[in-house]
Amino acid sequence: MKKILVLAAAIAFIVSCSKDENKFDDETVGIHFAAHRGCASMEVLEEQLKTDPGLAARMQQIEQLTERAFSEGRLVNGVIEIPVHVNILYNTAAQNISNAQIQSQIDVLNEDFAGTNPDYNQIPSDFAGVASGDIKIKFIWDPTTGTSRRSTTKKNFRTNDDIKKTVKGGLDPTDCGGKLNIWVGVLANNILGYAQFPGGACATDGVVIHTNAFGRGNYSLFTAFNKGRTATHEVGHWANLRHIWGDATCGNDFVTDTPVHNSSNGGCPVQPHFSTCSGSPREMTMNYMDYTNDACMYMFTSGQKNRMLAVFASGGPRVAFSQP
Repeated sequence: MKKILVLAAAIAFIVSCSKDENKFDDETVGIHFAAHRGCASMEVLEEQLKTDPGLAARMQQIEQLTERAFSEGRLVNGVIEIPVHVNILYNTAAQNISNAQIQSQIDVLNEDFAGTNPDYNQIPSDFAGVASGDIKIKFIWDPTTGTSRRSTTKKNFRTNDDIKKTVKGGLDPTDCGGKLNIWVGVLANNILGYAQFPGGACATDGVVIHTNAFGRGNYSLFTAFNKGRTATHEVGHWANLRHIWGDATCGNDFVTDTPVHNSSNGGCPVQPHFSTCSGSPREMTMNYMDYTNDACMYMFTSGQKNRMLAVFASGGPRVAFSQP
């Protein structure tokens, strides 16, 4: 069991972390670049904390609300329907992905959040008792009104949210307070996607996914990331989940039923895979919030389910999605 730490300490750690902004080449990202999962959600949060003086306090309040929702049993009942708006940014005709590819991604999200994904039965017996089952979150996309498309001169986008701004070559969000906006475009620096955590500005709220990691099927997708799990991972962040290793050696993800990890895991680790953290727990490498390949991640936990549902509960930052 992992002790829930004060979020302010975690935020201080994030702000103090340094990263190599120029680690990867800034040319157009090709399919061959994505050998490893790259999620920039925590780096984006780091920058937002620097530029938004009130964000740390808002996130602390959300964390306190989440803990109260657990203790008082104020989690949402019934199915929460999340309207989705997809924003497509394309520099070439091939990047202007089809409605069929978008629908394939919506299907993946609905399967993964309902626990009906075909690989759910691969959950090891060690973790079967904490598997989330149906989280009761459903994603609704209307192919007629739920998509915006724009041809852009930009060959790729960084994590500075230009993709979310029409004046920067991207697209402004549609109904940022009432829809989950997903931006799809080519991302630089080996990034597959990133999300904005609850508490951030409405104008940049949502998730961003690389064109070649969006959806599943016979499309031009990265070989290791061709089953739509990048969006599942990023929507998890959007619903307030942290990386399972807590973005630190033997770190804290604020969930009690996930084991402590040394760090992120890539590829498809040989099972069972154990941590050298206290107690040497078996790592849950098949959790959507790790960095493993799409084919090797297929579960959330009950604790993660409750943490996500807390943001939709009364007083939560995403309560509008659970109201009629």
